[in-house]
Amino acid sequence: MQVQKIAAFSDGDVGGNPAGVLIADQFPSDTEMQKIAADVGFSETAFAVQAGADWRVRYFSPESEVPFCGHATIALGAALAMQQGDGVFSLQLNQAKITVDGHRDGSTISAALQSPPTRSAAASPQLIAEALAMFAYSEADLDPRIPPARIHGGADHLVLALNSRQALSAMRYELSVGRVWMNREALVTILFVFAETNQLFHTRNAFASGGVLEDPATGAASAAFAGYLRDLAWPHGGHIDIVQGEDMGMRSRIAADIGAEPGASIRVSGAARLMTTSM
Repeated sequence: MQVQKIAAFSDGDVGGNPAGVLIADQFPSDTEMQKIAADVGFSETAFAVQAGADWRVRYFSPESEVPFCGHATIALGAALAMQQGDGVFSLQLNQAKITVDGHRDGSTISAALQSPPTRSAAASPQLIAEALAMFAYSEADLDPRIPPARIHGGADHLVLALNSRQALSAMRYELSVGRVWMNREALVTILFVFAETNQLFHTRNAFASGGVLEDPATGAASAAFAGYLRDLAWPHGGHIDIVQGEDMGMRSRIAADIGAEPGASIRVSGAARLMTTSM
């Protein structure tokens, strides 16, 4: 079985978030998929098996199965386009049904996913205080226009908006502490955001729950964040652009289109670049 390595949300020929993609006739056992994901070593690997007109998809991080992963879905869309030709592919996840588009234009590959439904809720004062302490921030570092919240677009995240690009660059934490805390709070990632404009955001994403210090591009959290902006009635104009991974030297670009219907799916898109294939 060949695992393709594809960087999703790349910025031209650089950056992006590497994901493993395994398209197979049948799923390996859960133990084998967990081992494959750990051996690949990326934040997620997507496993896909055709099931009639749909594709059944499961996602594994190096340490656990996760319900949804945006960048691995973009990588899967690119892989399906290469295997099946350009098209819209219906994906059946563990807890939702979504689609991903995959397209090729010469050497350029792009993909766009429709996220699961989104929702958001205010974060509790205790959750906020614990998160700020863990990342060595204070309430003075927060942007009051985007209050801390639990956000969801296929998985649960905590968003903390910071009031300067410098504060975003200063994000630090201890992986082992973050892993215990995030698993206890049932949070897949912590999303840190700086709003450069109403439609351009810089983000960093801590993924300790999956054993990864930081992701260079996170489609699921971006979809959840876009849904939260809609809930806030933020002046997004129906579209936002996200730059992630700069502080890691892995600059990535994510686009999100936001419809008017509360809770509706978010369209998340970006480019993909091929890396290598492994056994």
